[in-house]
Amino acid sequence: MQQPQISFEFFPPHTIEASFKLKDAIQILAPFSPRFVSVTYGAGGTTRELTHQAVKALRGSTDLNVAAHLTCVNVSRKETLQIADQFAEDGVTEIVALRGDPPKGSSVFKPHREGFQNTCELIQALAKTDKFNIRVGAYPHKHPEASSSEQDILWLKRKLDAGAKEAITQFFFEADDFFRFRDACVKAGIQAPIIPGILPIENWKGTRKFAQKCGAKIPLWLDEAFTKAVRDGRNDLLATAVCSELCSDLIEGGVDALHFYTLNRPELTRDICFSLGIFPAATLEKVA
Repeated sequence: MQQPQISFEFFPPHTIEASFKLKDAIQILAPFSPRFVSVTYGAGGTTRELTHQAVKALRGSTDLNVAAHLTCVNVSRKETLQIADQFAEDGVTEIVALRGDPPKGSSVFKPHREGFQNTCELIQALAKTDKFNIRVGAYPHKHPEASSSEQDILWLKRKLDAGAKEAITQFFFEADDFFRFRDACVKAGIQAPIIPGILPIENWKGTRKFAQKCGAKIPLWLDEAFTKAVRDGRNDLLATAVCSELCSDLIEGGVDALHFYTLNRPELTRDICFSLGIFPAATLEKVA
């Protein structure tokens, strides 16, 4: 089986303890030589400054190719582009451009009156700077706010036409869901790479709740399997097996890159990489 390129997503720490957990996660996963690592924004842009600090720290203390998330929520166009310029000054050449989740207390996205109205406007502005490689989100299952899966694919094509070069999908649980989505994208004229987003299942209850919120289809067999595994104390064993099989099926189906949502908990992601025959090249000795 051909080894895929891999990348990892982390979120910025809110506390000193969380900072140490992020450091440990980087120490464990950086030696796998990821193509890039991304750092998220919180809902409503709530971690904007923390994201910037985490990105800057990773750029200054590692050789990792760091991609910063950037959203449209609760910020003006001018401020957004100032943030992007600061990323560029810090040596960041990768942006994951997203509309962003509505802030707490709001169920729908409301553009800032002086902000970007949607992701396409953000991407166009970033592309004009000629400073970044831009990636965007994609949805194998219908986004909760979309009227149809076809609309999701239309929006993806618009984002790519606006200047994005690749897409990273929301997580899913069965390879066929990705393949159906990929085929539909090709039929719609999308030629850019679409990277599957992989979520190792650390906590089934939390994963299930999040999947329901974001519209990811939950197979009955998976729900039943994790219910039994949690009861019997075999959650991690099942999570590793299920995720490894999903990745293997994707690779056999022609996928050459995988993006892991690590949740700053690296052990399952590490074990899945091992199962795929991907091993660390060296030990990272210094991470700030």
